[in-house]
Amino acid sequence: MSQPPYQSQQVRPPAVAGLFYPAEPSRLRADVEAMLQAARPAGDTEPAGAPAALIVPHAGYVYSGPTAALAWAQAEALRGTVRRVVMLGPTHRVGVRALALPGCRAMDTPLGPVTVEVPPQVEALAAGGLVVTRPDVHAAEHSLEVQLPFLTTVLPEASLVPLAVGRVTPERAAEALRPFLGREDTLVVISSDLSHYLPQAEARRVDDATIGRILALRAGISHEEACGATGVNALLLAAGERGLRPRLLGAATSADTAGTPDRVVGYVAVGFYDPPGS
Repeated sequence: MSQPPYQSQQVRPPAVAGLFYPAEPSRLRADVEAMLQAARPAGDTEPAGAPAALIVPHAGYVYSGPTAALAWAQAEALRGTVRRVVMLGPTHRVGVRALALPGCRAMDTPLGPVTVEVPPQVEALAAGGLVVTRPDVHAAEHSLEVQLPFLTTVLPEASLVPLAVGRVTPERAAEALRPFLGREDTLVVISSDLSHYLPQAEARRVDDATIGRILALRAGISHEEACGATGVNALLLAAGERGLRPRLLGAATSADTAGTPDRVVGYVAVGFYDPPGS
């Protein structure tokens, strides 16, 4: 690793509070709880069970928050059971040819800090260079940060393994998921939006095709189809090996919430579940 030990004594401060989501704690808590309440299944809806993994969008809450809440509401079934969330999200600002840890003991949010954990399985991946410690990669990155207010609300006792995904193959990225996927005490979260800046009708066509491939567990999704494609593809590979079943929880575009229809960003929430009787 570039900065042993894996965790220093520092706390990473929020980079996009006040931009992607409210910085004022009471407003942020109210917004998150309202989105979760709207996302909870109706009483007559068949429960999906507790998810082993989720795909969650990561735009500003005004755009993708309701779709993200559809995924995080599923994780409420894991409260008291899951003690760790392994989260992969793409790098938007600083490049790296690895999966990057932030090198801190916690990631702060307006709702309080989330403890960072580096399990032995992740430490072992550093020996081959797959995982590195790069605070600069995380400093201004939003793809993981925007999930944290949902995480600390839904699973307040869980620690976080935050991996910013750089230029690695999905097969390599899947190495970071296999030790954890399907463990009773761990939830895997992949942070990704779908298509970017297409007109609404074209975006729906492209996104529907991408969602179809996700639901069929067919890896090979491109970065034009999903900005977090590496993490998504890694999950599809590992989920297929474990026999997990994906379930579409919801999809939208920015034009469905607060944007204009001429240039939209697509969002999807997908849960991955053990088959019945397993």
